[in-house]
Amino acid sequence: MSAAYPHLLAPLDLGFTRLKNRVLMGSMHTGLEEADGGAARLAAFYAERARGQAGLMVTGGFAPNPAGRLGLAEEKLEAGSGEGHALITRAVHAAGGKILLQILHAGRYAQHADLVAPSAVKAPINKFTPRALTPAEIERTLDDFADCAATAREAGYDGVEIMGSEGYLITQFVTPRTNLRADDWGGSFENRIRFPIEVVRRTRRKVGRDFIIMYRTSLLDLVEGGTTWDETVRLAKAVEAAGADIINTGIGWHEARVPTIAHMVPRGAFTWTTQRLKAEIGVPLVTSNRINNPEQGEMLIAEGHADMVSMARPFLADPEFVRKAAEDRADEINTCIACNQACLDHIFTGRVATCMVNPRACREDEFDASPAAAPKRLAVVGAGPGGLAYATFAAERGHAVTLFEASDRIGGQFNMAMAIPGKEDYGETIRYYRRRIELMNIDLRLNTSATAADLLAGGYDEVVLATGVTPRRPGIDGIDHAKAVSYVDVLLGRVTVGDRVAIVGAGGIGFDVAEFLTHAEGPGDPAAPDIDAFLEDWGVDPALADGGGLRADGPQMTSARQIYLLQRKTTRLGAGLGKSTGWAIRAALQLKGVEMIGGVDYRRIDDDGLTIAVDGVERLLPVDNVVICAGQESLRDLYDDLVAGGMTVHLIGGADKAAELDAERAIDQAARLAAAA
Repeated sequence: MSAAYPHLLAPLDLGFTRLKNRVLMGSMHTGLEEADGGAARLAAFYAERARGQAGLMVTGGFAPNPAGRLGLAEEKLEAGSGEGHALITRAVHAAGGKILLQILHAGRYAQHADLVAPSAVKAPINKFTPRALTPAEIERTLDDFADCAATAREAGYDGVEIMGSEGYLITQFVTPRTNLRADDWGGSFENRIRFPIEVVRRTRRKVGRDFIIMYRTSLLDLVEGGTTWDETVRLAKAVEAAGADIINTGIGWHEARVPTIAHMVPRGAFTWTTQRLKAEIGVPLVTSNRINNPEQGEMLIAEGHADMVSMARPFLADPEFVRKAAEDRADEINTCIACNQACLDHIFTGRVATCMVNPRACREDEFDASPAAAPKRLAVVGAGPGGLAYATFAAERGHAVTLFEASDRIGGQFNMAMAIPGKEDYGETIRYYRRRIELMNIDLRLNTSATAADLLAGGYDEVVLATGVTPRRPGIDGIDHAKAVSYVDVLLGRVTVGDRVAIVGAGGIGFDVAEFLTHAEGPGDPAAPDIDAFLEDWGVDPALADGGGLRADGPQMTSARQIYLLQRKTTRLGAGLGKSTGWAIRAALQLKGVEMIGGVDYRRIDDDGLTIAVDGVERLLPVDNVVICAGQESLRDLYDDLVAGGMTVHLIGGADKAAELDAERAIDQAARLAAAA
């Protein structure tokens, strides 16, 4: 065990069983639950993380009955399908791990027409309206939870997590916002918490004492009419008394208008809530949300915030997270940067989850990491995300790799991303690749612009061009005026813009530039975040004066500049942003007073500013600067000469396709190409 993390890596004794450390791999729905052959793929996924020394793992959510299922898709792997689940548990146990099945009843969040809830109260994020459960149906649902846990035990699970957080059915019973009942299951707080208490009690009676029951409770609902802090404490104590072995915690309902796990959320932004609860209960308590490195986990346990830390997406990014920490190799951890691009955004659009910085996640069978049969000499031009991914994957397979980079640093577009307040963690990916380059003995040549002649004469078997993109210059009258500047120069600090700014182009980069310019100062230290400022910005009340944890006066955001965000298209600005993060990005800019205008015809840039027309009506924006974010073009100047010289050449990332600087696509493309090399 590493001396650096004695609290994080200490075992946790539950009496009838012992966890090897204090790290929980929290529940994640992967989409494999509905996929053909999903059980075998989930077995490989969880087994790899068990080998990586996760102390305890939790599956994605499985419904206790048909009404509780979350989606419209046919579930290939159901909570009651014992043999499919046995594949998972056998694989995990063979790898030395422990795993819980999460039992999740969606309630009014279910995306199907047969949804039920305590009351017929429609969720604002769902097109379906639930039907209120009858008392008899409530009794059957309680038994269904217990029966599901018994089936999980038969399938070999070490326990279950009962999902009582994030606004699902159990939470819907607890809060007056969604429980309007006048019978014994509603009204008073004692009546409203009967449902979760009875779920735990019946489950314990059904499975016996030597089976882990973890209850996930909501510490901050972040919705109006939510649970008060006193009620939260009383519920936790009641759940403990009913038979829970561990209490896990969740933050925010899915309909809440406060981000809780996206990149703009500081590390550990909500652990103060578990620190406040810890003294009130006797069973181990788990803290969660935006915990992504072992130093942070160690601090949280050592300082009494919790007994365990939950990290879900960090195990997508690096299945060996705990093993590396234990072996004093924390600098080798591929850190989760909370981008949500390939995990949550995939799930919300009906695709199997993976990870932008680790495309192997949930696709373990698709990437050949074995030594190459015939090692090659490979040249990679460009050390952005795609080039870094290809170089390190290829070197790991035994190829000799030379990596050329024209600038004085690796990282490419990620160097701009990490300059944006809220995206500081993108620097962790650069740190990870820098260390991988050292370990893989890659010949890195910075400040070197590779030429076709050099590459053809270098004795390479193949060349990979990861040269990225160049910004597109739109044909606007006055584009060469001194007021017009490139987003590259703005984000890299080469130019200083004035107090009034127009941004031409409202794609992902345009929104990033807008966020960058609303701040008076640059990015902060992600290891020492200003959590108080984040809570104030988004209207979260750390005093917990009212139910739900929201401030009465709402969010408190301001902007350092007057900003106009413009696009030619008439569609909603930001329509192409990530499904799980776009709403928060748009909301923050709107709260800061950024004026978003679509359907723009750009007329001219001159000393007076930027003149535009919308629906034929001209308008002068009296700005100091115009930042051009009008798309990109692939940079592939070397390609034709290399091909003409007989070289085998591959294009990846922006050099292959410039659309929206898609790092997820670039890294995935690079990894797949390296696996085939």
